[in-house]
Amino acid sequence: MNGATLTNAATRAPIADPIWFLGLTTWVRAAKENSDSNASVIEQKIPIGFASPWHVHNDEHEMFFVLDGEIEVIVGEEKVILGKGAFGFGPCGVPHGFRVIGDKTAHILLMTSGPHFADFVRELSQPYSDVPPPPPGPEAMPMLLKVAEKYNLTILGPMPE
Repeated sequence: MNGATLTNAATRAPIADPIWFLGLTTWVRAAKENSDSNASVIEQKIPIGFASPWHVHNDEHEMFFVLDGEIEVIVGEEKVILGKGAFGFGPCGVPHGFRVIGDKTAHILLMTSGPHFADFVRELSQPYSDVPPPPPGPEAMPMLLKVAEKYNLTILGPMPE
């Protein structure tokens, strides 16, 4: 990458406003517009007990970085606890997910090796307000599955214990 390309990419980087994604405070920090369609970076603050769906990214790797708090990540058959400053990797095509554990809200970065995850998050998000929306209930699952498929994600169900 030459200096001009780096400068152009840096000037395209958005200062993301918060949004509500699945009832969670979320920021899209990188997407196709500022990564030449090569990455997604999603920042979230997630309460204790929240668990992502058990899912597969069919064409992107997913990475987890914990800014604060603690999460349990399951990738395939492997389970690991990630605390502040820790990094985890979920390879493309391998089922994975995470849940927030410990005694405080987790503050994390979710990153993928392509733009689809950011597009997925944006499509399912609501504008931010001072009052959080309720998390989606079971009635939202058909729509969630349909949007996931559009972005080459497969939702397999709830996180395993």
